[in-house]
Amino acid sequence: MIKGVISDMDGVILDTEKLYVRFWCEAANFFGYPMKKHHALSIRSMARVYAIKRLKEYFGDDFDYYAVHDKRVELMDKYIEENGIEAKPGAEELLSYLKNYGYKVALATATAPERTKTYLQKLDLYKYFDEIVCASMVERGKPEPDIYLYAAKKLELAPYECLALEDSQNGIKSASAAGCKTVMVPDLDEPSEEIKSLLYDTAYNLADVKRILEKQ
Repeated sequence: MIKGVISDMDGVILDTEKLYVRFWCEAANFFGYPMKKHHALSIRSMARVYAIKRLKEYFGDDFDYYAVHDKRVELMDKYIEENGIEAKPGAEELLSYLKNYGYKVALATATAPERTKTYLQKLDLYKYFDEIVCASMVERGKPEPDIYLYAAKKLELAPYECLALEDSQNGIKSASAAGCKTVMVPDLDEPSEEIKSLLYDTAYNLADVKRILEKQ
């Protein structure tokens, strides 16, 4: 019986994953590293320690993660200040549905706590979450299971009582390893064959999550 829903933020609740990919590439290119979309996609939701290792594998040991990261933040913040931020279609409707039907709701995100709160408050979505868990609150970030284990604990639920909503391969690996019923909500890519074996179901939009909940 599913009693709670734990969701990733970027690419699931907020339409921000495309911005991370864009500005990771622009920032890396600014410093002369030939980062392409597929490179940026591979580090989505990934904890910093793992992302640094991955990017050094791509671009060499001299890859300056912190300089590129800070430039990415600068570029993305400027864009959001000028253009605002958008929720994914159906986000508020789903979150309202979950609250109305008594599900406990948590967020499990790689984004920093203050930035997470700021983004959600801009769109009046912060009020829907019982718990907010960020990667900085656990020892190991995604793709390790720590963040989902901690989110389930904060909701006072077992992981198998929780539906996890994810758009990235790293997030899916994390939620699945924690023992959650993991649902992919595709954003920038479709589930690979490796990922399909980890999934409880696939929701092709947030409205489709209701179907998955109602079939139990």
